[in-house]
Amino acid sequence: MDRKLLLEHIGVEGIHTHDVYRKNGGYKAVEKALKSMSPDDVVEEVKKSGLRGRGGAGFPTGMKWSFIAKPEGVPRHLLCNADESEPGTFKDRYLMEKIPHLLIEGMILSSYALGCNQSYIYIRGEYMYVLQILEKAIAEAYANGWLGKNIKGSGFNLDLAVSTGAGAYICGEETALIESLEGKRGNPRIKPPFPAVKGLWDRPTVVNNVETIAAVVPIVNEGGDAYAQIGIGRSTGTKLISASGNINNPGVYEITLGLSVEEFLYSDKYLGGIKNGKKLKACVPGGSSVPILPHYLVCKTAAGEDRLMTYESLSDGGFATGSMLGSGGFIVYDEDQCIVRNTWNFSRFYHHESCGQCSPCREGTGWMEKVLHRLEYGHGKMEDIDLLWDIQRKIEGNTICPLGDAAAWPVAAAIRHFREEFEWHVKEPKLCMTKNYGLVTEKTFETVNA
Repeated sequence: MDRKLLLEHIGVEGIHTHDVYRKNGGYKAVEKALKSMSPDDVVEEVKKSGLRGRGGAGFPTGMKWSFIAKPEGVPRHLLCNADESEPGTFKDRYLMEKIPHLLIEGMILSSYALGCNQSYIYIRGEYMYVLQILEKAIAEAYANGWLGKNIKGSGFNLDLAVSTGAGAYICGEETALIESLEGKRGNPRIKPPFPAVKGLWDRPTVVNNVETIAAVVPIVNEGGDAYAQIGIGRSTGTKLISASGNINNPGVYEITLGLSVEEFLYSDKYLGGIKNGKKLKACVPGGSSVPILPHYLVCKTAAGEDRLMTYESLSDGGFATGSMLGSGGFIVYDEDQCIVRNTWNFSRFYHHESCGQCSPCREGTGWMEKVLHRLEYGHGKMEDIDLLWDIQRKIEGNTICPLGDAAAWPVAAAIRHFREEFEWHVKEPKLCMTKNYGLVTEKTFETVNA
């Protein structure tokens, strides 16, 4: 079943304005919740829906909400993470730009469920024009009685503000976001305590992604059980995918979870296949921080089963033969692309964006960038490949926040699946400067596991 829950009205002229959004069913979920549902009822519907965090982690949203502490007389806060820093991911920007009131409605519902009277949208500084769209939409929501004191006579009060970051990738991590919102340098905090107990200004806080919060609207409208029927298994509902790279139809797509990767990649309805009739070489299915897959593991698992656009199927086989759905940044590479160069480019990014708190990340990302630069430009040695492997192992799992893992995983996967291409860069130091390697040799399941 092909459903559009978030982008159903994306093509309606003027849908970014309050009046048009309202005419197309906007704010009905807020009316329903405030008139006939308690905050706990909303939380329960989100739990029943099976909604998982759409920012990358995939943690059950309802469960996350249930963790929030409720000390007497202490305010709580909902923070929307609109920092969207992950290379290859741009679906949140698209949603906020086109349908800002959907996010605002989701913020009202989520704040009501959590008992928050002051909520924030933290948006990356590069999205300045989107900030202006959001602020205009928020002003419309205030003018029409959806924000402020005693919303629609319900007794529920909510103020909503937008805060801009300064372009730091690290501020996508929830505690770094909180530090930045408090006016400090955006360094991740040591956990525990977790934001649900001690977050913004030491108050109980929930941080959710833009898409996650927007998804609460159809859940309340249709009910958690109905939402759970969409998708497959524990991957319920729909997912926004940012598609880019060597494909015929790049853009943002809303898919029903459970769609096959092959159909998504090759059908004219979605990506339309590889551009210029080239062959598929590799794919990063969930943004730059998830493991890259070689051509023979993109549409099929190592066991030969169809790979599906779900949390479970994309991770089938673990990191040995699988990847992650992540934030849904679907990056496609054709046969002419260089994996060594791509891996170096990712490492440059993570080295630049490391906050420097943890020495494994601060030093390790820098060394990975240097070694990959040597390999890319024909100055590498065979032992450099093993050195890279050793460095990424020393980073993974040894840092305060997941940025270290995000930097290590792409390097590990590139070496695991494309080692022959790395070795070719060593064996052919001059040729690798003028020519790309092409497709790597397909490995058997037993070989991959070994």
